[in-house]
Amino acid sequence: MSKVMKFAAVFCLMAMFFSIILYRSSGKGLYLTLAVTFGTTVYHLGMRLLVGLLYRVGMGNRADYTKKWYQIRSWECGLYRFLRVKKWKDKMPSYDPDSFSIKKHTWAEIAQAMCQSELVHETIIVLSFVPLMASVRFGSFFVFLATSVCSAAFDLLFVIMQRYNRARIVKMLPRQR
Repeated sequence: MSKVMKFAAVFCLMAMFFSIILYRSSGKGLYLTLAVTFGTTVYHLGMRLLVGLLYRVGMGNRADYTKKWYQIRSWECGLYRFLRVKKWKDKMPSYDPDSFSIKKHTWAEIAQAMCQSELVHETIIVLSFVPLMASVRFGSFFVFLATSVCSAAFDLLFVIMQRYNRARIVKMLPRQR
């Protein structure tokens, strides 16, 4: 997954610059629309890669899963049943599957990686709304809002999945000891 994201970010960056060159030479609005589209995509992909890297360097998958922030609230179990998380959680992609491998890590290490992953996606949710500032320059506020909301909703799925799975893994910790 990491190679795909990096390739897509570089491709969109090159496409953005190419679209800017075409727009400046022709003045056609289509090329400006493409440049803004590719630029917004570069932001979303690049921001995800950078946030993940910063957390990986800063925390090293060593989050304290006993902290209150990571504890499941009483209402969450009902929400997870309503959302049928159990049915779709295994279909979600993972940027670094090795971080969650039971062959390479203990349950405690996996729980720590899940906490860090949750923080990454929560940070991305907040940063997904930064492109709204571009609407001041380019207009189309509702287009920027729609892409920001969709991006945030996508990352919310990963937060939900991490919280759902981590609760189950933490229950298994005493058995492993």
